[in-house]
Amino acid sequence: VLFQKQMTLHLLREVDRAWLLEMHNCFLIRYPRDVIASYVAKRPDSGLADLGFVQQIELYRWLDQRSGPPPPVLDARDVQNHPRSVLSQLCERLGLAFDEAMLRWEPGRRPTDGLWAPHWYASVERSTGFAPYQAKSEAVPEAFAAVYRDCLEAYEELHALRIIP
Repeated sequence: VLFQKQMTLHLLREVDRAWLLEMHNCFLIRYPRDVIASYVAKRPDSGLADLGFVQQIELYRWLDQRSGPPPPVLDARDVQNHPRSVLSQLCERLGLAFDEAMLRWEPGRRPTDGLWAPHWYASVERSTGFAPYQAKSEAVPEAFAAVYRDCLEAYEELHALRIIP
C-alpha cells in the first residue's frame, strides 16, 4: 500500500487527471472555518482558490463519474473523535485490513513530511495519536465572509457523503 497526500490546489486543470483513475482515492474534509482560521494565519492574502474546497468538490464529481464505487469521504472532526470507527470503515471500503497501530505513532518529524512540514505540522509532530476535535475560537474575518460561504457550500456537499462513525 502506497499512500499519497495530494492537495487539490496542486492538481492543475491543464494536467491530465487520468492517472487518478488507476488508484483508490479518498477525500479528507475539514470544516471551512477551521481551514480559513489556520490558513489565513500563515497566508493573510489567501483567496477561495488557495483553500481548495471548490477544486475538491469538482474533483470528487469528476472521479465519481468515471470510477467504480464513489470515493470515500472522511471528515477530520469524525476521524479525531472516532478514529477506530472511521478508519476501520475506510479500510473496509478500500479492501485493506484495519490495524490498531493506525491509532498511535511516535512523535517527531518524518522524512516523508515534505517541504512544508516546518510551516504546518508542529502539532502533528508533537502528537502520538488522535486527539478529540477542538473547535477553533477564531471568527472568520469579515474579508473572508463570501469565501467562507462558497467553501461551506462545497464542504456540505461532501460532508453529506462522508463515512459516519
